[in-house]
Amino acid sequence: MVNKRMLTKDLKNGMIVPSMYNNLGLFINHYPNGVVTVNCARILHGNQIATNGVVHVIDRVLTQIGTSIQDFIEAEDDLSSFRAAAITSDILETLGRDGHFTLFAPTNEAFERLPRGVLERIMGDKVASEALMKYHILNTLQCSEAITGGAVFETLEGDTIEIGCDGDSITVNGIKMVNKKDIVTNNGVIHLIDQVLIPDAAKQVLELAGKQQTTFTDLMAQLGLASSLRPDREYTLLAPVNTAFSDDTLRMDQRLLKLILQNHILKVKVGLGELYNGQKLETVGGKQLRVFVYRTAVCIENSCMVRGSKQGRNGAIHMFREIIKPADKSLHDRLKQDKRFSIFLSLLEAADLKELLTQPGDWTLFVPTNDAFKGMTNEEKEVLIRNKNALQNIILYHLTPGVFIGKGFEPGVTNILKTTQGSKIYLKGVNDTLLVNELKSRESDIMTTNGVIHVVDKLLYPADTPIGNDQLLDILNKLIKYIQIKFVRGSTFKEIPMTVYKPIIKKYTKIIDGVPMEITEKETREERIITGPEIQYTRITAGGGETEETLKKLLQEDTPVRKAQANRRVQGSRRRSREGDSH
Repeated sequence: MVNKRMLTKDLKNGMIVPSMYNNLGLFINHYPNGVVTVNCARILHGNQIATNGVVHVIDRVLTQIGTSIQDFIEAEDDLSSFRAAAITSDILETLGRDGHFTLFAPTNEAFERLPRGVLERIMGDKVASEALMKYHILNTLQCSEAITGGAVFETLEGDTIEIGCDGDSITVNGIKMVNKKDIVTNNGVIHLIDQVLIPDAAKQVLELAGKQQTTFTDLMAQLGLASSLRPDREYTLLAPVNTAFSDDTLRMDQRLLKLILQNHILKVKVGLGELYNGQKLETVGGKQLRVFVYRTAVCIENSCMVRGSKQGRNGAIHMFREIIKPADKSLHDRLKQDKRFSIFLSLLEAADLKELLTQPGDWTLFVPTNDAFKGMTNEEKEVLIRNKNALQNIILYHLTPGVFIGKGFEPGVTNILKTTQGSKIYLKGVNDTLLVNELKSRESDIMTTNGVIHVVDKLLYPADTPIGNDQLLDILNKLIKYIQIKFVRGSTFKEIPMTVYKPIIKKYTKIIDGVPMEITEKETREERIITGPEIQYTRITAGGGETEETLKKLLQEDTPVRKAQANRRVQGSRRRSREGDSH
């Protein structure tokens, strides 16, 4: 009883009202969902007005409260394991202070269920043990009667847990685990649980993997890579989802499969927020992986991330759609290796563009297969070669500055890139297929050391470029059917200046955390074929053709020289580059 008239509207959340029994406090909670509790007893029928006051009908008898959460833990035998852990991590005294805490306290049985060695490892690490304890504590008072549906709450550790209900049971992170609820103290409420909640911050990097990465983690264990990850070192796992592993991949020679997986383990811990466009990351397999950050995607080499990145005690894990394939050949060498591209390669070399595709750089190349040249005679090919300026314009229309991964495009959005020839090319991702000028690419995301290749079945041509030569027009009309090429008598192709790219190597030593490291930095100085290429995004509605939104981004600064730095392998480097910024 309270010696004053108080309606439910007067009962404010967090209020402590002195009762008529020795002035002991009644703890009021008024939740956003309208539930009102007194010492965690729910008001079932409120505001029953009487002549000398008001009655609130509650769902249980109120008992005297005089102890803190700390007092309860120290007196409860079934919480001896939790008590020892709280003392080790210096958290127990926090639970004796004034506040409105909610504690999910694991019983002794819950601690016994932990895998062998896990508790010892966590409690032997000051940071991990503190994170473990704080993950069980909320800074708000959550009575069971107020939990009517799933809600997410931030813990003292900083991560979140989801509290819900399943019938009369409380669930934590979707699991029924509350044995006893609503133990009310003078600074909060305790719910006893039969499982220990382990936050990501207290987990080893492999423990961060979820159900979608079980194939990856199983292979890591089978091939001995899991046991090679030292608990005192930091790593980043680039974990492909289960569907990324085809039957052919799983049947590979184990030595080859091990090499593939080694290139999914980075030597340092890199969180999602530490990735930036143009970054290079070194794997334990010795490969350098490039990072490409786009408007709605983050990709490493050919594979793009899916949601689910996590950070643990000694590392981070990121989920990927596909197996990552590091590049080992230049654009030119890759074309030379694949016989499907022999005709395009011969025309490219005849146009004196070989060196452009051999030197370091960041390019996207759309390559027609030999099928695109069906019907072209040797004589017609010679005509193209003799018209060198025209040939250069045609070839360079297939090349655009910047590395653009097909899966990095936002689905259904038309992206307009400026090619090195100067005209625009239109790209759109539809149902996992890349459309190039509305033509389906046969294959995409073939990675090279200086760019990426997307394979097309047709020779591409800039629709805004007229032809003034009858013979050349006849040849191109034979090869190109998807557009109508304009004929303007006397029209000539513009000259496009070529530039040679020469890397400059310089060495220096940088001290990191007191450990000297020799770092080799490649600094490439280059003059672009064109300056300030622009990418335009046009969102096409289902209504067909109406533009909802146009977004323009500058891919490179309007300066004649840009620097491309190789990876310095410096952990925690956050310098962000907007060069080649993306779709």
